[in-house]
Amino acid sequence: MLKQSEILAAFAETKAYLSGHFLLTSGLHSPHYFQCARVLPHPRTMTLLCADIAKKREKTEVDVVIGPALGGIVPAQETGRLLNKRTIFAERENERMTLRRGFEIAAGEKVVIVEDVLTTGKSIREVAEIVRGCGAVLSAVAVIVDRSGGKVDFGVPLVSLVALETVTCRPEECPLCRKGLPLVKPGSRKQGGKP
Repeated sequence: MLKQSEILAAFAETKAYLSGHFLLTSGLHSPHYFQCARVLPHPRTMTLLCADIAKKREKTEVDVVIGPALGGIVPAQETGRLLNKRTIFAERENERMTLRRGFEIAAGEKVVIVEDVLTTGKSIREVAEIVRGCGAVLSAVAVIVDRSGGKVDFGVPLVSLVALETVTCRPEECPLCRKGLPLVKPGSRKQGGKP
């Protein structure tokens, strides 16, 4: 298994760990951003990361692996491949996570949610609602990076490869905004007309 320092080194090497003034998907601001989309295109690194997730989940009962779009699609797919389990994703439609494209989860199936980065857990909670709404059982959640430092609780085991408590703040309390630093939105989801 990779050490946290090795994972952070891979993020630094691929410029996937950024410093600046960032608008997170949650709406919070932060001086740090993990752009997993820059580290996951490297097959060896992606497989090593997802192999660690799969190894940490190998004793978990699982029928289905699901990832929230967009960030969770690649790590969920690779983790599902390594576990040899059916893998699907949930995506936003009218601002709400939903199953589309003929994806289904049967009642009683055991499901693991895999996501790239956890900050507040909003997307994961929405996917968990889908899982439970189908009558399935949420077995665990797994993320590559946990920005909350383990503070978010989903009521099931949470596995993270990197757990850091990073600085986040509401826009009205942001010292970087007060300094006039440009705000960057590098993620995949638009945030109410902001960059």
